[in-house]
Amino acid sequence: MARRRKLTAPSSADLNRIEEEFRRETSGASPMAPIAQVAAEAAQSVPVTDPDVRAENARNASIAKEMQKSEAAGLLIREIPLEEINPEDMVRDRAQLAEADMMELRTSIAASGLRLPIELYELDKPDGNVRYGILSGYRRFKAVQALLALTTASKYSTIKALIRQPGSVPDAFAAMVEENEIRAGLSPFERGRISSIAVQMGVFASTEESVNKMFSAASKAKRSKIRSFALIFEELGDLLAFPEALSEKQGLRVAAALRGGAETALREALGGSLIDSASAEWAVLEPEVAKFEDNARDDRKGGRPTKKARIKGQGAEVKTSTGYVIKREEDSRGYVIRIGGRAVDNEMMDVLVLELQRLLERP
Repeated sequence: MARRRKLTAPSSADLNRIEEEFRRETSGASPMAPIAQVAAEAAQSVPVTDPDVRAENARNASIAKEMQKSEAAGLLIREIPLEEINPEDMVRDRAQLAEADMMELRTSIAASGLRLPIELYELDKPDGNVRYGILSGYRRFKAVQALLALTTASKYSTIKALIRQPGSVPDAFAAMVEENEIRAGLSPFERGRISSIAVQMGVFASTEESVNKMFSAASKAKRSKIRSFALIFEELGDLLAFPEALSEKQGLRVAAALRGGAETALREALGGSLIDSASAEWAVLEPEVAKFEDNARDDRKGGRPTKKARIKGQGAEVKTSTGYVIKREEDSRGYVIRIGGRAVDNEMMDVLVLELQRLLERP
């Protein structure tokens, strides 16, 4: 049987020696764990703030965040110096600014201020202080610029603006056209002009793409007419003095003549005439357009028909030497003319309708 060890209490000398050794080993050490000590020191360094002050700081931080989001979304109206804006960075769809309209706009801004901000976009390559181009509000900018030149008043040295960033240059063109279409409808020629210029600048690959993108809300027939006026701008734009005065009917007739090869005759007529009014310009164009239409109606230039026309009864049909098929039908509401055989586009149908109108209006 194991003998039990007898425990004896340490003497006072032993206790003093143990205590002294403990003090030497723990001298300078913190009684807290390191992480607890760091937390304590951080807590001591933060001043105690009033709850109302903390709430106000939180509100200010929230407002600042919302302001940053609004600015990024183009919802924040800013005062931009005119000298930082290049109004001609983007070719405008409106060819001319009517002085009477501009005078009215300047008077309104002088009396009541600019009520509607313009829209700007940041230039990819700023030039000195010039940082922005105009997306919409070109007329408003020019009016404020004129007021600054006239009055030198400092209030006209800046303009209210929204800074937007279209996803691409094509989107910028579309936005500009949409703004003018809504506020002040463009003339048919102006629509065609900007569509053609956008292609020439390389923004779009073709006139069709340009028209479809910038006038996406327009009907198919309207886009077809815009393409016709784009052709007029491309072929005659450098010679026409009053192109915005061309009506849709006149423009479609001119476009049809151009497609038929009348470009040289029309350019010679315009280049050899002194034109001082829209009516005088049409008086020069119309005889040449009429010659083309007369030639188009001349059956002798169409060759022999491939098949003799049937001219009586339901379903009378005519085939042209160019492959078109014209068929007459009748129902309870009257006669119907169908055209097929080859692809028929809106431009051709517009010309045919105008030709029918001319024939029916003759005495």
